[in-house]
Amino acid sequence: MNEPAARHAWVTHAAPAGLDATLDAADDLVAEARDVLDGNWTGAYTRPSQALYPHQWSWDSAFIAIGRSWYDAERARRELETLFEAQWRNGMVPSIAFDPAAPADAYFPGPDVWQSERSPDAPIGRPTSGITQPPIHARAALEVHRRAGPDERARSLDWLGRLYPRLSAQLRHLETARDASGSGLVAIVHPWESGLDDSPAWDRDFDRIVVPPGALPPYRRHDLDHAAAADRPTDADYERYLYLLTIARDARYSDAAVMAATPFLFAGPLFNAVLLWSELAAAQIAELLGEDPAPHRAAAGRIRGALARELWSPRRRRFGPWDLRRDEREPEDTVISFAPILDPGLAEPTVDAICRELESPSFHPRGQGPHFVVPTYDERAADFDPERYWRGPVWLNTNWLLWRGLRRHGRLHLAEEILASSLELVRRSGFREYFDPLDGSGHGSDRFSWSAALLIDMVMRQRATAGPRP
Repeated sequence: MNEPAARHAWVTHAAPAGLDATLDAADDLVAEARDVLDGNWTGAYTRPSQALYPHQWSWDSAFIAIGRSWYDAERARRELETLFEAQWRNGMVPSIAFDPAAPADAYFPGPDVWQSERSPDAPIGRPTSGITQPPIHARAALEVHRRAGPDERARSLDWLGRLYPRLSAQLRHLETARDASGSGLVAIVHPWESGLDDSPAWDRDFDRIVVPPGALPPYRRHDLDHAAAADRPTDADYERYLYLLTIARDARYSDAAVMAATPFLFAGPLFNAVLLWSELAAAQIAELLGEDPAPHRAAAGRIRGALARELWSPRRRRFGPWDLRRDEREPEDTVISFAPILDPGLAEPTVDAICRELESPSFHPRGQGPHFVVPTYDERAADFDPERYWRGPVWLNTNWLLWRGLRRHGRLHLAEEILASSLELVRRSGFREYFDPLDGSGHGSDRFSWSAALLIDMVMRQRATAGPRP
């Protein structure tokens, strides 16, 4: 890989007219991406990275299965099968399924901290975390099936039939046990459930959380062994993460008890938009299997209405997280607010507003200095940080989500800018966990699996389709 550009060098993006040439030159990136995924394969699932993330993560595996489906359907199916073997009896898919073959001190907090066995719903003999992540798995399962060739179509449909009840249970659990407000929106009880752990979207509430003296035993952060401290959450925030974990653990991971006890309770646009998108995928899966798709479509409609009613600000013309504990909507301008673009039924004036914000100086400052899109936080914010986790860097998974939504709504010019920027980031800095939007340098883990998988999907899907697709 080429070295990153100097921080103040101008970065040019491939115009959509030149995207075909960019894609033609992407074969080496796709080959390297496959090498990353195959190198991180354990025989049952794909590690997010070799060093920092040695276990199976929930939405990582969904992204990975989507990328793998273009060239290795068997491993793509196995990826999701392995994850759902750790599904809880109440339907929850845990954020982490711990690998007993990994060293006990390979990751913190590990099984001894989570103690998932405290819950009567946890799988017996299979240690996991006690929280979940965005439920993108029905969408992933549908796309894995769509990639099946004619000779494996029947086998893939059989696999889909076995997975469908588990996918339905996952969605049903969230929509019943986690609707804390009665609004139709699912609530998260920990920033780690959001998928965007350290986002400024949670700051206004998070900074109010006081960890009582003695609430936590001594611990050591293993993440700082593998990444620069400047790239990771602060010690103060990490302490709050662990405190919220102990609250959930002491409540035996009962959804009702945790929601009653936790000081952190949010309904956000990204988690719920992904849920809606997966309900629509589940409806398509149901049709393929001869099942009734109506309940899934009805659920998607309820979420669509709740997003518009509860999270859309007519004054600010954007979606924002709802702090349910204080009944306040958060003003921070983050990439989370764009996620409802995934909804194919989103009203066109709302799509227009999202696109205007994506192309504003906050996220796409053309002519105002070097940049890559899409930063995860407003570049004009006083606390924008181009290197710290979700506080400014570009991540390929959020780029991929926006790219998919924009294509679905026919906003191809902006979608292709995101694709071109993503390709250039990887070409400059490799398959990193995330990237500085100002100079393109890579941060966090190297040879990161979802970066590899989603680049494969973007390249192959763009080559295969000339226009918007569901």
